[in-house]
Amino acid sequence: MDKKTKDTLLGGIINNPVFVLVLGTCPTIAKSTNISNGIGLGLATLFVLLCSNVFISLLRKTIPGEVRLPAYIVIIATFVTVVQLFVAKFLPDLDKSIGAFIPLIVVNCIILGRAEAFAAKNNVLLSAIDGVSMGLGFTLALILLGAIRQFLSEVCKLTFFVSSAGGFMIFGLVMAAFNYVITAINNKAFSKKVLLDMKAPKAEDVKEAE
Repeated sequence: MDKKTKDTLLGGIINNPVFVLVLGTCPTIAKSTNISNGIGLGLATLFVLLCSNVFISLLRKTIPGEVRLPAYIVIIATFVTVVQLFVAKFLPDLDKSIGAFIPLIVVNCIILGRAEAFAAKNNVLLSAIDGVSMGLGFTLALILLGAIRQFLSEVCKLTFFVSSAGGFMIFGLVMAAFNYVITAINNKAFSKKVLLDMKAPKAEDVKEAE
C-alpha cells in the first residue's frame, strides 16, 4: 500500500472531521444525545460521502469550473434524497429521531469540503476510500459523544448533558482529549524517527569503513 492510500485510509481518524477539522459541529452536538442517533446519522452521512465522492471524482474533468459548486450540491442532494426516502420508509423510529437533520446533510461542511478538497482532485478509488474514512471518522465521533451523553443522562441522571449546552461542553472536552492523544502519538513517532536517523550509519562513514 503506497503512502497516499494509507494516509487517505487513516485520514478519518488522524484528521477526524469532527475533533480535528471541526466540521459538522451543528448536527454533531444536536444529534449525539444517544448512541442510536449517532449511528443513524453517521451511517447516513457516510453513504452520502462515499457516493458523492465517487460521482464527483468520475465527473471531475467534465464539470466546468464555473459551476462546480452548484453541480456538487446537486449530486450531494440526490444521494441525500435517497437516504431520506429509505429512512422514512424502512426506519420510521430513526426518522422521527433524526429525520429533520437528514436533509441538512446537503449543507454539511464535511461533504462539500471533501468534494472540493479531495474528490475533485483524485481518482475514483482514492475518493471512495476518503469518503469511507471520513464517514467512519464522523460516525465514530457521534457514537463516542452519544455514548458519553447517554451514560451521563441515563445512568448518572445528569440530564443537563442532553441539552445543547451540555453537548457543547462534552464536545469541547472530548475534542481536547482527542487532540492531546493524537499530538502525543505524533510526537512519539517523530522522536522515534529522529532517533533512528541518528543511529543510522551515514553514507560517508560506510565508505570509510570499506
